[in-house]
Amino acid sequence: MSGRSTAKPKGLRRVERWLVGLAMAVVAFVLEKVVMRSVRKSETAVTQPAPTTVTARGGDVDLG
Repeated sequence: MSGRSTAKPKGLRRVERWLVGLAMAVVAFVLEKVVMRSVRKSETAVTQPAPTTVTARGGDVDLG
């Protein structure tokens, strides 16, 4: 089999495909910026987590 089964896009169809590709590239760029900003923000916010249990030694504890 030689040749294509479908014709090469011409004219308006070609421009439409180019614009759709350009729009997808812009969307990918914006999403990457949002994700990278989120990752950077979470890296700076990483600190030791607050302890979830309290341990004590010694005498009585009055909670009332």
